Amino acid sequence: MRAIQITEFGGPEVLRSVELPDPVAKPGQLLIDVAAAGVNFADTHAVEDSYLSRSSLPMVPGGEVVGRTADGRRVVALTATGGYAEKAVAWENMALDVPDGVSDGAALALVVQGLTAWHLLRTSGRMAPGETVVVHAAAGGTGSLAVQLAKRFGAGRVIATASSKEKRDLALELGADVAVEAEAEGLKQRLVDANGGAKVDLVLEMTGGPVFDASLAALAPFGRLVAYGMASRTEPRPISAGALMAHSSAVVGFWLMHCVGNPALHAEPMAELFRMVAAGELTPLVGEAYPLSQAARAHEELRARRTTGKLVLDPSR
Repeated sequence: MRAIQITEFGGPEVLRSVELPDPVAKPGQLLIDVAAAGVNFADTHAVEDSYLSRSSLPMVPGGEVVGRTADGRRVVALTATGGYAEKAVAWENMALDVPDGVSDGAALALVVQGLTAWHLLRTSGRMAPGETVVVHAAAGGTGSLAVQLAKRFGAGRVIATASSKEKRDLALELGADVAVEAEAEGLKQRLVDANGGAKVDLVLEMTGGPVFDASLAALAPFGRLVAYGMASRTEPRPISAGALMAHSSAVVGFWLMHCVGNPALHAEPMAELFRMVAAGELTPLVGEAYPLSQAARAHEELRARRTTGKLVLDPSR
């Protein structure tokens, strides 16, 4: 089969197209003919071995696929690794049947980004109706879904951030009440101004560094910042317990791997997301589909913030 493999850690340049033996499913696993593989920002960390879980060499990256099993089921599955290929294996409890009303691209957008957005708001952020929610990277895979879900879950105001006017306009089309420049300099004041002069209740943060610092400073008493990424690859300033107490604020970390395989945290939210998409109540933003051989270009453009929505690789090209 054709696959993308790395034999050394690094940036997009280490992603190489190769021919490999077909994977073999173990007991309890499914062999999937891959129709499309999802590309996540976490993949860029895995390729350079800077993710929360360590990578090992050689490796076929890619943690999510949609495709057909030997018995004809159309499934979307989490694979940990091995997704950037024509065939992949996944544990049965990590695979979900895709309803007829949900496209392959939409299924891939939901299985990581959609589920993440759901948990950021429901589980970790504990958003209450009427609250002001800040969604960083609002035109991206997770952010575009978080904007829509926050409105659907009853947010009083959704403030989107994005790096270009085009992306900010897109966030507004998705339902954000206001969209502001994502640059860290002056971000705290822009968020407060966007909320009518008041501090905000919940921030979904995946950049790290100065953006994290400014977002924390923008929290109202009892506000929560949920950290779920480190796209800048820069740590924020250390946070003291006293500073959190002084502002009655909370910082919560989120990693999707603590949810997968648990029906209440995985299959049940996914069923809700599938229903919403099939009913036209939620629109996953599917971005560019790259040929499998152009995985490196997909990583380059993702890291450079030149993309919108969910990126996919097409093994047929």
